[in-house]
Amino acid sequence: MLIVEELFLLLRRDDGKAESATSQNGYGLAAAVVTDLVLAEKVTLSDDKDPRMAVVSPAPAGHPALDVALARLVEKDGKKLSSLVTDRRLNVEHEVAEALSSAGVVRVEEKRALGLVPARYPILDPEPERRVRERLRTVLAGGTPQPADATLLSVLQGLGLVGKVLADEKGGLGRRDLKRRIEEVSTDVQAGAAVAKAVQAMNTAIMTAAILPAIAAGGAAGS
Repeated sequence: MLIVEELFLLLRRDDGKAESATSQNGYGLAAAVVTDLVLAEKVTLSDDKDPRMAVVSPAPAGHPALDVALARLVEKDGKKLSSLVTDRRLNVEHEVAEALSSAGVVRVEEKRALGLVPARYPILDPEPERRVRERLRTVLAGGTPQPADATLLSVLQGLGLVGKVLADEKGGLGRRDLKRRIEEVSTDVQAGAAVAKAVQAMNTAIMTAAILPAIAAGGAAGS
């Protein structure tokens, strides 16, 4: 499975509703699909603190979510990662849901009441998510992370959902220890330094993107 597909499952309850109605899930999906494209060697990230993305192969990747995201990244070639994670057109929720539906993992229930009732994606086959959670449990307990594990943990941490989504998998780790372990994981990715740096950059970009709306809302409330 793609990282963005695994994240999609983690961000949804078994009844198909989002784990959190207030979190910026789209930012996480955007970061995950960019990471998938980095691993597929379709795009690269520069070494800057806020990396710039460069498309190295615009040919279709063969998955609807990757192809939609890649087409958008071609238009955004050279842009900073911080601007990409907030790009609505990189929120590939629909494409991921359709792919998982075709695989028999979820059922798609479209938006209702003129979009006021959001789409739901009830789980039909819980096994794929169970395997992801078991991997993350092992990594949090000290196992060696793969790029997908590091990305998922960093994204969930950036969205402020890691404690909620991985309530069982985190074991006895408290908030501070969980954060420290995820920081360790992001620098210990088995695929090497380039991917580790990409994961760290994603985490920073998501945290910044998720925090800014809250600051803006707070400022508006106080004015």
